[in-house]
Amino acid sequence: MVNVQGKYALITGASRGVGKQVALCMADLGCNLILHSRELSHTKELKAELEKKGIKVFAVQAELSKADQVQAMLQEIDGIVPQVDIIFNNAAVMTKHCLDFWNVPAEDYRLSFEINVIAIVLICQHFGPKMIANGFGRILNTTSGIRKEPELAAYSASKAALTKYVQDIAPKLEGTGVTMNLLDPGWLRTNMGGPNAPNAVESSIPGAVVPALLDNGISGCWFSAQDYTGMTVQAAVEKAKSVKNDLLCIPPEYLK
Repeated sequence: MVNVQGKYALITGASRGVGKQVALCMADLGCNLILHSRELSHTKELKAELEKKGIKVFAVQAELSKADQVQAMLQEIDGIVPQVDIIFNNAAVMTKHCLDFWNVPAEDYRLSFEINVIAIVLICQHFGPKMIANGFGRILNTTSGIRKEPELAAYSASKAALTKYVQDIAPKLEGTGVTMNLLDPGWLRTNMGGPNAPNAVESSIPGAVVPALLDNGISGCWFSAQDYTGMTVQAAVEKAKSVKNDLLCIPPEYLK
């Protein structure tokens, strides 16, 4: 298992939901954190809480639908930490459920792709080469198992595009010490998942951090956080080592 003490992890969408759970878990492992949110006020309390754990915590802000704000955030991060070792691209947007799925507004697709794909690509393009130069890096991009719901087609299509991006990039990382994987946190009771979702947001841990802790070079794979619910971090990492390093490692039920 990777020792993350003293390393630096960027978590987008860290103020709530899965992002907050990841921040709490990584802090307990001794990892320094860069917390992203749309406004600094959103992570103020969390930052103070995490600093009590004896780690370094920084807060940055950016509206991820604005490429210029994403680039400004990346430049700011370069100036405040020596390097970014781990990235949790957690932030996402889900536009409104549209019963008339033939008429989903084009703007819903634009916004979904700007936040759920383009912002993530910009982050990966910025830090990926730096990670390769350092000989270590873990990039975890949050996807979704949503399917057969055209009412949420903009969200679904953007997550499918992100999945394809990871599968295309991952082979190029072989032997570099850098891995890029996908995380499906499951359907959770969050602002995005809604109150009727079957799983508590806490159930995403430890699964949501497992790919960042693997030291066996697994890359380009799909990890379902719910497969590790109730386990210790160590036990979850050991279980995850059995995942095949297969670039088409998508659960078969999502392909039906």
